[in-house]
Amino acid sequence: MIIKGKVWKYGDNINTDIIYPGKYTYMRYSPEEMAEHALEGLDPKFASNVRKGDVIAAGKNFGCGSSREQAVQCLKYAGVEAVIGKSFARIFFRNAVNNGLLVIESQEAAENLLNGEEISIDTEQGVIKTNNKVFKFTSLPEFFAEIIKCGGIIPYTQKRLKTGNEL
Repeated sequence: MIIKGKVWKYGDNINTDIIYPGKYTYMRYSPEEMAEHALEGLDPKFASNVRKGDVIAAGKNFGCGSSREQAVQCLKYAGVEAVIGKSFARIFFRNAVNNGLLVIESQEAAENLLNGEEISIDTEQGVIKTNNKVFKFTSLPEFFAEIIKCGGIIPYTQKRLKTGNEL
């Protein structure tokens, strides 16, 4: 899979309340409405300017805080295709996989990618490219990669059951 988009760069310890504010957690919003609130407390221009294929580059501990899936979902609905971070909170990492959002742990890329820079990610080769830089990363385990490729754990499970490959 190849992903191409613009980098949105943020720092360390971006928690789920910053990604998707808690005041919206129990509201029944459509995907489009959820996307409108993505990162609104950190970057008010994010939701209106992010485009499908864009990527977040983050520091350490991205997605810390509560275990709310809406933090992943609002990013995905906004068009974010991947998050590249120095490290991720464990529950955010798993929620991302379960919701079909690619997460890449790469300290080198997270540190050196520039805000607004155009990049491409080759998930099979484990390579992130900019105009003048190349970063290698360890690809996700095949099982996680397949879940993401299917769009999340529910479509993955439906596909497996439909093809007779019971879990």
